[in-house]
Amino acid sequence: MSLNIEKPHKRYNILTDEWVLVSPHRTKRPWQGKTEEVEEAKRPSYEAKCYLCPGNERMGGANNPQYEATYVFNNDFAALMEDQGVAEHQDGLLRSLEERGTSRVICFSPDHSLTMPEMEINDLTKVVRVWKEQFAELEAIDYIGNVQIFENKGPIMGCSNPHPHGQIWAQSSVPNEIAKRTKTQQDYFDKTGVSLLGDYLKQEIQSAERIICENEHFVCLVPFWAVWPYETMIIPRRHFQAVTDMTNEEEAAFASILSQITIKYDNLFKSSFPYSAGMQQRPTDGNSYKGWHFHYSFYPPLLRSATVKKFMVGYEMFANPQRDITAEMAANTLRSLSQTHYKKAQ
Repeated sequence: MSLNIEKPHKRYNILTDEWVLVSPHRTKRPWQGKTEEVEEAKRPSYEAKCYLCPGNERMGGANNPQYEATYVFNNDFAALMEDQGVAEHQDGLLRSLEERGTSRVICFSPDHSLTMPEMEINDLTKVVRVWKEQFAELEAIDYIGNVQIFENKGPIMGCSNPHPHGQIWAQSSVPNEIAKRTKTQQDYFDKTGVSLLGDYLKQEIQSAERIICENEHFVCLVPFWAVWPYETMIIPRRHFQAVTDMTNEEEAAFASILSQITIKYDNLFKSSFPYSAGMQQRPTDGNSYKGWHFHYSFYPPLLRSATVKKFMVGYEMFANPQRDITAEMAANTLRSLSQTHYKKAQ
């Protein structure tokens, strides 16, 4: 590709059919904007006031069991509700659709002091298995059209509790991002008979410019079209559609690659690195999605340091996503970092 990546240019996202503006020269601009506080105080393994710790009373009044590994419960303040219909309403140009569903919380560990990069791979493998179990259970509900598994880490990402946990939102319709990725992948599969991300991964492996870490079953890279400064994507080498398709070996390999990239994130600015991470996989509405290729994405907001974040404002809100550092620069930085967590290195 004869592209001068040092000059402003646009990159195409093959999964969403959208463009991102890349402006590498802007990395030299001075920063006098908002900075974030860094919270690095050591947390205890158990916090009496934490509503996610084992044995504690939650905000909704229920008590957690004395769980020893992962623990799943229905969100006490769920964004989706089961006891309603899915009727559509229209009044001229005003259109609405009732949304039925359920929201769950997954505590990754009983240890309040941990985050994903500080967990053992065996314990992360247990989290992957719970994700599989939850996806299968929720998919079996006849009205559920999509199961979204995600994690918000850090107060900068709106996380209200530091206890290691993620969420699942299962709903009756297919949300926007999944719908876009369904169309692009299925269109490519219908034309070629192979996976869009499978072909993309072959090209990335060949160039090796944006690959951060890999193992026998998964590759973690900075997507060519990344929007967030240190955005990454984990892609399985084998083409499968959902987390429930993973073999036992792939469960452990996925846990290992999750550990590697989150350790590198923490090592980048020697801090507990914030992000939103999400599992992107086929809808659960009963249709066939042979084109879908499972992937897992991290969208971290930090830009230059642990205190300077990327804001999606102005041009990004009204025109087009934009980034300053190139995907290649970000990948090179992350690739060069140690796979030993900085706290252990100290």
